[in-house]
Amino acid sequence: MSPTDDDSPLFNTSLAKGLAVLMAFGSERRSMNLPEIGTIAGIGKSAAQRFTYTLERLGYLRKDPVTKRYSLTPKVLELGLHYVHADALVEHANPYLLDLNIKCGETVNLSEPDGTDMVFVARFPGHKSIAVHMPLGRRLPMYCTASGRAYLSARPEAEMAEIIARSTPVAYTSSTTLDPARIRKMVRQAHRDGYAYADQEYYRGDINVGAPILGADGWAIAAINISVPVSRWRLDEACRQLAPLVIETARAISGMSAIRRKSLAR
Repeated sequence: MSPTDDDSPLFNTSLAKGLAVLMAFGSERRSMNLPEIGTIAGIGKSAAQRFTYTLERLGYLRKDPVTKRYSLTPKVLELGLHYVHADALVEHANPYLLDLNIKCGETVNLSEPDGTDMVFVARFPGHKSIAVHMPLGRRLPMYCTASGRAYLSARPEAEMAEIIARSTPVAYTSSTTLDPARIRKMVRQAHRDGYAYADQEYYRGDINVGAPILGADGWAIAAINISVPVSRWRLDEACRQLAPLVIETARAISGMSAIRRKSLAR
């Protein structure tokens, strides 16, 4: 959605444009000048100037006095931190995630859906070397990850198919499954088994096993997954040894009253 494509009288275009400026920055655009910001955010240069000035005064952007290029400041992290602190799922799931982390000795993640992606909202790193760095807030596509497939496996069939259809297939590795029919088949298999897996489909050397967290209505509201390196695990070993643990933990979190109330409030 562009900053101006909502016709509702309740839609605040100025707020949308300001957020678009912040979202324009990323790993490929760590710093930008005004014309670049305007182009990426979809706004004019004068609007970009007003919004960058305001965001700089509020502490969310900094301007290099020599290059005149803008970049994000650590204060932007406060926006995501407020969500993590306010999210009942994260608060109540953390003890279970830590227990799972101790039991398996590997990295455990909690993620929630946003569009066609899963967003990592909690993480307990493994006790050994970690093959993949996954900061909180990182987005990964549902179609090629264990957490995404686990979430889709516990959603209505029509919704599952619609999300996969809206996804943009990208071959992140030579193992990435791109065929929508094959992805739907894998999701249905995850529904029958109670867990999903992904074998080096987003990151080389990374195997994932995940299970859905269910709300009061029986549909998925999130997913947990265990991430392990191929240097220590084979896929069949991960499925055999880790799937029962991740299923058990997901069911324990699903049964919590606080989580069930959250799902009803959605």
